[in-house]
Amino acid sequence: MIDHVEARGGAYADSVTLMQVSKQVSASDGVDTALVAMATELNLELARGMGFTVPGDVSADALLVAIRADEEVALATALAVAEQGLTARPASSAATEAPPRTVASAARSGGNLALISVPGPHAFTEAMDALEAGCDVMVFSDNVPIDQEVRLKSAAAERGLLVMGPDCGTAVIGGIGLGFSHSVQPGPVGVVAASGTGCQQLLCLLDAAGVGVTAALGVGGRDLSSAVGARSTMTALDALDADPATQLIVVVSKPPADDVARAVRAHADTLDTGVQFAFLGETDLTAAAEAAIAAIGVTVPTWASWPGQLVEPRPGALRGLFCGGTLCDEAMLIASAELGVIRSNIALRPEDRIGPTERAAGHLMIDFGDDELTAGRPHPMIDQSLRLERLAAEAADPGTAVILLDVVLGHGANADPAGELAPLIEAAAVPVVASLIGTGADPQGLAAQAATLQKAGAHVFASNAQAARFACGLIQHD
Repeated sequence: MIDHVEARGGAYADSVTLMQVSKQVSASDGVDTALVAMATELNLELARGMGFTVPGDVSADALLVAIRADEEVALATALAVAEQGLTARPASSAATEAPPRTVASAARSGGNLALISVPGPHAFTEAMDALEAGCDVMVFSDNVPIDQEVRLKSAAAERGLLVMGPDCGTAVIGGIGLGFSHSVQPGPVGVVAASGTGCQQLLCLLDAAGVGVTAALGVGGRDLSSAVGARSTMTALDALDADPATQLIVVVSKPPADDVARAVRAHADTLDTGVQFAFLGETDLTAAAEAAIAAIGVTVPTWASWPGQLVEPRPGALRGLFCGGTLCDEAMLIASAELGVIRSNIALRPEDRIGPTERAAGHLMIDFGDDELTAGRPHPMIDQSLRLERLAAEAADPGTAVILLDVVLGHGANADPAGELAPLIEAAAVPVVASLIGTGADPQGLAAQAATLQKAGAHVFASNAQAARFACGLIQHD
């Protein structure tokens, strides 16, 4: 094996680009492992944990490229893949102009929305600079301390601005998708989402019914907690209410704090635009989409499904392996009502929590997109490697009765998630049930992804709630 480690001083790429480049390099022939990331202390420790020798004097503003290959030709190819991924940029009529070097200078050039995608420990400074420059902010970065989130959102409120995030993975603004986004049509529904994949499921179901959106404003998964107090949710509601094209607003969230939920409902009552609430624990995402569709006078469709081979219920445990935290939460809420205790790294109750890599008897669900598993590595919507390993292990466990998955399409996501999953699904000795979250215009091709999963033997549903209920129905109750 040959190790190559270099630190490129002063180089920078956003975290989504780096996630995708790391995945592309890792997938190159002859490459054992690879990491392309900013040289933060966290990423340096990750590289050392992967067995690379990293110099001790690397600056945090350097770009780290660490590759282990089986021979020189493979290493050269991998470096070329990295170079291509890092230098690829869309053509620009302003190519002769020097790009802005700071958020403030970019704002002076006419921007009014800043997308922050840097390692979590550095996101606060960049986001605050954007607010001071008069920009709304989308903080894609995760692992941002909650006290910094509160400070950012308080500063935004003082300036009449909106902070989306931290850990805001999805937004649609002015018809443009940001982060992990889908190709959706314009329409009368506005979405406020304290949930990334919850927003994605809602957008995809609306799109399947022929209903578009004015905007989808992600506010971060902690916005409706007692600590944050719905600061961004209130601002987002006001912004959508002020848009005459928005006929209905839907607020989607994991279970919110009770006091915060009451305050948000009270604020919604003061608006001219009708507001519906999709709080998990009170409803599921499919029911919320159906309520929104009916409210604007459109007929609710039958949600698409692609059935697998008919199987009989069997004894054993349900094992859920998810990329989306809200989709995992929704599935746990549904399954726990039918099956009892579900253990998870994002458990519904503290006493049911297990570590993200821990194996356990009984029903369990793992969110591979949780911060604990994405620190220093690509999100599982880009790189499924951890989930693929766990899928193989759970499929081989004699205690497993059914495996439940989400497969999330869209811009920024894995180019062929179904293709990567299919061999393991086909080899599994237990039924596999999948929710497929996407639209017909997504780059992966919704129909093609569904066909690949179905051919491998999976039972596929456009509705995550329907997938969870179907999976529960395959468990033989005592």
